[in-house]
Amino acid sequence: MAWLRGAARNPRIVIGSAALLALLVLIVNAVMQRPARSVAAASATPTAVRVEAAVVGRSTVPVFLTGLGTVQAYYTVTISPRVDGELMSVGFVEGQMVKPGDVLARIDPRPFQAALDQAIATKAKDITQLANARVDLQRYEMLAPEDFTSQQTLETQRALVKQLVAQIDADQAAIDSAATQLEYTTIRSPIAARTGIRLTDPGNIVHAANATGIVVLTQVQPIAVIFTLPADTLSVVRKAMSAAAVRVDALSRDGKTLLGSGTVALVDNLVDQTTGTIRIKAIFPNDDNRLWPGDFVNARLLAHKRSQVLTVPSTAVQRGPNGVFAYVVKSDNTVEMRPLQLGEEAENVAIVEKGLQEGERVTTSNQYRLQPGARVQILAPGGANVNEGRAP
Repeated sequence: MAWLRGAARNPRIVIGSAALLALLVLIVNAVMQRPARSVAAASATPTAVRVEAAVVGRSTVPVFLTGLGTVQAYYTVTISPRVDGELMSVGFVEGQMVKPGDVLARIDPRPFQAALDQAIATKAKDITQLANARVDLQRYEMLAPEDFTSQQTLETQRALVKQLVAQIDADQAAIDSAATQLEYTTIRSPIAARTGIRLTDPGNIVHAANATGIVVLTQVQPIAVIFTLPADTLSVVRKAMSAAAVRVDALSRDGKTLLGSGTVALVDNLVDQTTGTIRIKAIFPNDDNRLWPGDFVNARLLAHKRSQVLTVPSTAVQRGPNGVFAYVVKSDNTVEMRPLQLGEEAENVAIVEKGLQEGERVTTSNQYRLQPGARVQILAPGGANVNEGRAP
């Protein structure tokens, strides 16, 4: 207290104390504001966006036409009996591959064997009668010049011989028919195919008029795919077919798995006016049985190839309100939004008609974080920085 009273009596002491206090306040403020300035300076420097990039180059691009298709068996045969009778046995296992001529089923042959034996016996009887009639005809022909028999008797005998000859021909026809009916009791496969589910079991009486059949055969090697394309592509398809065999790829429903490759067999002879489409049939070897009758596939027809055109990965192409564009990486590692004019897209590659030059780099990832002028850090596919050691 005594010191304060002394300081109050001395103005120099009061002024010095105030100056010292002001100096301390300035030092504290400077220390507290230094971190804020550092944070502001750091926030003023933009952070580079990590992206992957691809170089615009030239390549040969196949151009495809794609449509939805259905797999169909090359041949489908319903094995049905051609004669009535008891189904004695079946000679196949469901799902088995069979060859032409393999026995599929047998029907009770005994009634048909009896009919054949009867036809043979009838022919033998008629042959004997014909031989006897010919002997009589020879006798009458010897007696006629001497007037020992009438002319009418001679003509009647000649007619009888001709009748018996015709009867023998009819007997032979009956034998052939009976033999055919007997042959129908053994049912054989007409094609190389796969058997389906058995439709009739042994022991049942089958009828030729029954439409159900015994089993359905489907030929799957080769196999067919029928698909549709817009009618306005007809000229493109016909031009491709006139040049060479046109390749068709069958893809899974998601379009990611190749199930097989074949060739166009034919273009349907009319355009479906209700849908404005044309049907095309393609044949596939299907050696690995990846195509199955009744399945839906995506059919991809190779229309033509464009050689040495500018291309970029499809992932580089972005779509906005003003059309398609890509982010081009400039020499200072900033990006520029470049509008594009594209041609066809195929196999994850887009053809660039206008907007890019060969050798330029375009971003292929993280485009949603970019805007014109943004700084980027280009990564290799493995994630390494390819800008390390490069001047900004």
